[in-house]
Amino acid sequence: MAIKLTIDNQPVSVQPGTTVLDAAASAGIKIPTLCHFDGVSSPGSCRVCLVEIAGARALQPSCVTPVAEGMVVRTNSRTAREARRMSVELMLANHPWDCNACVRNGQCELQTLASDMGITEVRFPFMGEEKPVDKSTSAIVRDMNKCILCRRCVAACQDVQGVGSLAPRLRGFDTVIGAGAGENLCDAVCVQCGQCSAVCPVGAIYEQDAIADVWKALDDPSKHVVVQTAPAIRAALGECFGLKPGTGVTGKMVTALRRLGFAKVFDTNFTADLTIIEEGHELLTRLQQALVEKKDSHLPMFTSCSPGWVNFMEYYFPQLIPNISTCKSPQQMFGALAKTYYAQKAGIDPAKMVVVSVMPCTAKKFECDRPEMNASGFKDVDYVLTTRELGRMIKEAGIDFVNLPDGEQDAPMGMSTGAADIFANTGGVMEAALRTVYEVVTGRPLPTDKLHVKPIQGLKGLKEAELKFENCLPDWKFLEGVTARVAVAHGLSNARRICEQVAAGKGGYHFIEVMCCPGGCIGGGGQPRMTTDAVRKARIKAIYKEDEGRPMRKSHDNPAITQIYKEFLIKPLGEKSHHLLHTHYHQKPLDEPASKH
Repeated sequence: MAIKLTIDNQPVSVQPGTTVLDAAASAGIKIPTLCHFDGVSSPGSCRVCLVEIAGARALQPSCVTPVAEGMVVRTNSRTAREARRMSVELMLANHPWDCNACVRNGQCELQTLASDMGITEVRFPFMGEEKPVDKSTSAIVRDMNKCILCRRCVAACQDVQGVGSLAPRLRGFDTVIGAGAGENLCDAVCVQCGQCSAVCPVGAIYEQDAIADVWKALDDPSKHVVVQTAPAIRAALGECFGLKPGTGVTGKMVTALRRLGFAKVFDTNFTADLTIIEEGHELLTRLQQALVEKKDSHLPMFTSCSPGWVNFMEYYFPQLIPNISTCKSPQQMFGALAKTYYAQKAGIDPAKMVVVSVMPCTAKKFECDRPEMNASGFKDVDYVLTTRELGRMIKEAGIDFVNLPDGEQDAPMGMSTGAADIFANTGGVMEAALRTVYEVVTGRPLPTDKLHVKPIQGLKGLKEAELKFENCLPDWKFLEGVTARVAVAHGLSNARRICEQVAAGKGGYHFIEVMCCPGGCIGGGGQPRMTTDAVRKARIKAIYKEDEGRPMRKSHDNPAITQIYKEFLIKPLGEKSHHLLHTHYHQKPLDEPASKH
């Protein structure tokens, strides 16, 4: 039964359990807040959302106060306004006023809130003590001078990701957000996913900035600088320029990258298609070993595209490392091939080549620095830019992004299919793999509506699907009548649940896709803020639209993939593929933090 209450003299009817904050929002009444964020638990710590409730002894935080029948709420009383203003002023008194030099200038929630409240001066003296900026990891920077103790990062790390690297320390005015057992993030067991930076309302947590390094490379006439762009970028980059979430900007992005000075604009989608070929054959090989040769082939096989997820496995489930696909991520496959295959075709010295990636993910910065990622004889990927960094570079260059004409990626490593597009979404890697594996085994297209596998789409944390193989081709008769069971998880808390199942011998799965971030790469830690579920859905819709508009929608139909096997790789899982496109992972003890790796 709905609960009826009054908010600012407006009658409101909502379901039991609704907070006053959400009830007000349903009536079009905006209550300011800083610690609250959709998708993470609200600690009620910032005291910015205080409201007056008739009969209550004191003002109440609306983000954690449930509605009650007959409740009378005033959101804009003098008492509430003055209390909120006091809360914000106290934050500002403990916060550096270097807004112009801050990475969040113009996109800072504290800055916006102070402006909305008409705060032009602070009544209290600056009370902060300067703390060293933590740049100890390759992906994340923590500037605790700017921390407002909202605890969003803690909720994202503990509740959403289930890692728990960040936590409050001490009490009262001495409270700080600590990292692991030490002072810096390198002292913590951190997977570098960047979800903490994605929810931080100020400039306290952000990605390691590679912009200066990329500009230096672009300005060096002796360097041949190429760029690859992940599929999730094209559905989110427009948000950096005021476009609605889910606005597709692939063509504008390509043109912008050329104007920045990149010699070639390639597409990570190319190696996403290649990943499907290699990973699909790896899965089929493992199935043959299990079903025909009766060997332990480490089923189910997990996908390996998400470096934050791989980090998580190395720390928390080392016994399942053999179950991870040996395929590198598409980013790293691309780097290895750019400095071998492309360098040979273009007659370029790989020593003079710089490979830049544009990724939705902060963990990709860590991944490119892994010692395993040098199969080309050089560092395969030199620099990683997040979506946010690319947006800043485009603005810095004075490019009118919104009015750019559309461009097209360069051949051969810019050609791709719709199957590669959907790598951006939770469930997308699995669907792309099934499109190819089913056709390889049966000679027929996947018998589903528009090639989609509906049970594994959407934002449900854990998803499952089944696919029965019938009328198989001669080479695959051992799969006749076999029902493949697949699962999809996104967000590391969900990944932990499915890993616990597998470790306990439950589930009966053959293939499992895991993406580190909620929603998949479209919700990555390097994407434009703020990524709510509504934003995730809009980006996902845009990605599927791009997929369905493609002339080729299955990875094995990509002629550039056929060409690279013919000219260079020879065959899937062959010697050269093994050397360039596959890797290995290893256990990271929980008492050995990120600084040791």
